[in-house]
Parts: sequence; structure tokens; C-alpha cells
Amino acid sequence: MQFDVVVEKDSEGYFVATVPALHGCHTQAKNLDRIIERIKEAIELCLEVEGVVDEQLGFVVVQRVTV
Repeated sequence: MQFDVVVEKDSEGYFVATVPALHGCHTQAKNLDRIIERIKEAIELCLEVEGVVDEQLGFVVVQRVTV
């Protein structure tokens, strides 16, 4: 299975990864290599708890908006 992952950097320098298709599936780490390892682990755990995802959202775009 493939999942889209959103990775952001917080104000303290941690990378935060979220999987929009899996409710509550997120993790954080100090570097990009570690965040990828951790999000894969988080996805596996979420799938164990939630089961197989019936419908995945299709990735469209990431857009920064200034207000």
C-alpha cells in the first residue's frame, strides 16, 4: 500500500509527519531520515488497529496561502 505523507517542521526544529488517509497517524523526529522510518512504523501500527483502508484520498496539491 502507498500513502501520501505530509512533513512539516515545527518551531523547535522537529519534523512532524502526518498521514491524512489514516486518522491520528502522525509522528515526529529531529531529521528527515528518522521521520521516514518513524512514519512507516506509525502507518503499520495504524493499519493494525484500524484495518485496511477502503478508500484512500487522492493527492492533489500542497498550497501555501497568506492571509
